[in-house]
Amino acid sequence: MRASTPRILAVASGGGHWVQLLRLRPAFEGARVTYVTVDRGYTEDLESGARLRIVNDATRWNKIGLIVLAIRVAWIVATERPDVVISTGAAPGYLALRVGRLLGARTVWVDSMANVEQLSLSGQRIGSHADLWLTQWAHLARSAGPLYAGCVLE
Repeated sequence: MRASTPRILAVASGGGHWVQLLRLRPAFEGARVTYVTVDRGYTEDLESGARLRIVNDATRWNKIGLIVLAIRVAWIVATERPDVVISTGAAPGYLALRVGRLLGARTVWVDSMANVEQLSLSGQRIGSHADLWLTQWAHLARSAGPLYAGCVLE
């Protein structure tokens, strides 16, 4: 039996990634959740008193932005000390999973439902670094991962 409440760091960039992360909230019941995203306006999507940390959004084409994002994400993971890091993508989640795993957290990547034909670039790169790697499309599942366990639309 666990003596303390599990700490979850739930990370997503904006738009559909954020919406998909919010659909996973029932799985977080009973845990202390800190959300990380790129838009302070998303506070409205969370229950009153929910913990929210904001980072900049960056892509692979913005190297300086990625460096700033990596530093911010590393600081958040180091100070929050989550037991689990979960993400639906993209860059903030990728970085959070990499840092979280280095610091001993369990990691979960749920690839974007928008990627119907192939995994997202972040999803392709994070697979070997995630403890649990999931796709929301059965035809993208492979024995070596990602696994299919359902879709947030179902």
